[in-house]
Amino acid sequence: MPTGVALRDARQQLLDAAERVLLRDGPGALTSRTVTAEAGCAKGVLHRHFKDFDDLLVELVRDHAGRTMARGEALKAAVGTGTVQDNVAEALEELFTSVAVAVVPLMTFRDELRARLRQTWPTSLPVLQEAADSIAAYLAAERGLGRIAPGADTDTLARMLIGTGHLLYADRRVAPPAAETVRATISAALPVRG
Repeated sequence: MPTGVALRDARQQLLDAAERVLLRDGPGALTSRTVTAEAGCAKGVLHRHFKDFDDLLVELVRDHAGRTMARGEALKAAVGTGTVQDNVAEALEELFTSVAVAVVPLMTFRDELRARLRQTWPTSLPVLQEAADSIAAYLAAERGLGRIAPGADTDTLARMLIGTGHLLYADRRVAPPAAETVRATISAALPVRG
């Protein structure tokens, strides 16, 4: 007798379910039971596709790190177009209205997840590191075009913008910050020319 409905791409459905639970209910609600219930499958399905629950979470974080790198390519394509402030503001909004805001507390909340992620990211936070690298590369390219002051330390500026962006967007219970607030913060931080 069948025990359930066959899932197509069960691995991806479990990852999607974990993301929905994380975004909706936060890291404290993320358990194998809530994820499998959200995916509409038995707990055994999770263990057929992942070594354990933290393995699923590692894959979730890796997936979002990859997505962040892909968004960085779009930011690179914006070099020399629009304003530097608008391009950075758009990148921060895309980053912090995604699962990135929820990933940081998830890594803080789960010791085993953090330990496993340290194997790939020994000194930084996944997703936020990829975002900082993308913004730093973008700012360096804009500096090369003369749109940012020649002596600007783009690596430091990028990390500062990521930290500030996280503070602006961190409270998921309230509306995101106004676009004017984000752009004013970026304008105060960046040594934009012209």
